[in-house]
Amino acid sequence: MIAKEWQDPAGVPISAILFGGRRASAVPLVNEAFDWEHGVFMGATVASEGTAAAENKVGELRRDPFAMLPFCGYNMGDYFQHWLNIGAKAPDTSKLPRIYFVNWFRKDPETGKFVWPGFGENTRVLKWIVERLEGEAEAVETEIGNLPAKSAIDVSGLGMTDAQMDLLLTVNRDVWREEASLIPAFFEKFGARTPKALWDQHAALTRRLS
Repeated sequence: MIAKEWQDPAGVPISAILFGGRRASAVPLVNEAFDWEHGVFMGATVASEGTAAAENKVGELRRDPFAMLPFCGYNMGDYFQHWLNIGAKAPDTSKLPRIYFVNWFRKDPETGKFVWPGFGENTRVLKWIVERLEGEAEAVETEIGNLPAKSAIDVSGLGMTDAQMDLLLTVNRDVWREEASLIPAFFEKFGARTPKALWDQHAALTRRLS
């Protein structure tokens, strides 16, 4: 079944955009961008860890901005700028889609097992996102974005412990300082075409973590 509006010439309103990467550590279960520009920064720095099925080494970070690197037919720096332009041209920034980053693959460092059950249970995170859009769900502001308050994610019936939720929904500043230190080398690949706004976002992240 397809939505009846799919060919509406007026378009279909988009409330949220989700990016995701496969990260065993560092990246929380879900993170809401502070604003459009910060969300573009999050999308531009998407990274996943290699698996046995991937070309890069297991555990090695592979940057894939917006999950578009293999498909983008022009300079990614210009692609970043086009995303930024959407926000700059919006007559009402409050109507821009909110941007989120999800990570279903966080692992317990002691057991090496995935903490979040994933699959159909991911709808619990989507529920929080919808409730955020409706002004109903609680969030906690962190150095990297707005994370769900621990009680805001419905985990009834999952048997999740407080320690597991803490792992999924907290920001380790030392780890994130290291994470932030890896971004400049990636941005430098695009030279002068990397938008200044993204460098500014990186500087702001570094300040918040200091």
